Amino acid sequence: MSNLSALSREQVSTDNQAIFDQLKQAIGMVPNLYATYANSPVALKAILTLGDTLKEGAFTNREIEAIALVVSEANDCEYCLAAHTAIGKMNGFTEAETLALREATIADDKLNILTRLARAITVSRGRPDQHLIDAFHNAGYTKAALVELIGFVAVNTFNNYLNNIAGTEVDFPAAPALQSV
Repeated sequence: MSNLSALSREQVSTDNQAIFDQLKQAIGMVPNLYATYANSPVALKAILTLGDTLKEGAFTNREIEAIALVVSEANDCEYCLAAHTAIGKMNGFTEAETLALREATIADDKLNILTRLARAITVSRGRPDQHLIDAFHNAGYTKAALVELIGFVAVNTFNNYLNNIAGTEVDFPAAPALQSV
């Protein structure tokens, strides 16, 4: 038995039908993640609103994808690893870089501390070592960026947990396995 399933446009509320239409127009499809969120009349709108609002903050699209990849790896979310590997590549990362981001071993110093802190926030349930927060600030990130990073960890964790519970069918190319696993 499936806990949650991806819903079709005909199965969702009128408000979510409008969101489905916007997604289809913007990206050419309604990803199964969002079709699964639509089981709740408010959750789909909530996750999209929070994510879109956070995107107005301190982080570039590449940094946002770096956060998504490392958090999805920490939460073992096959769906989000596939989606964010594809989106990461669209934002200029190579496949090798997406793997390094997932492991928080990327050569770029600023992305490295960003992914190390995002992973630490995720696995420690919001209690990362202070030296990682200090390194984040020393890399040029502000206090506002720290708050926004916590927000992105939350958004991605929400997505990861939804997919893990639902067993969402992956509708992106599969992410490659990590060699160190």
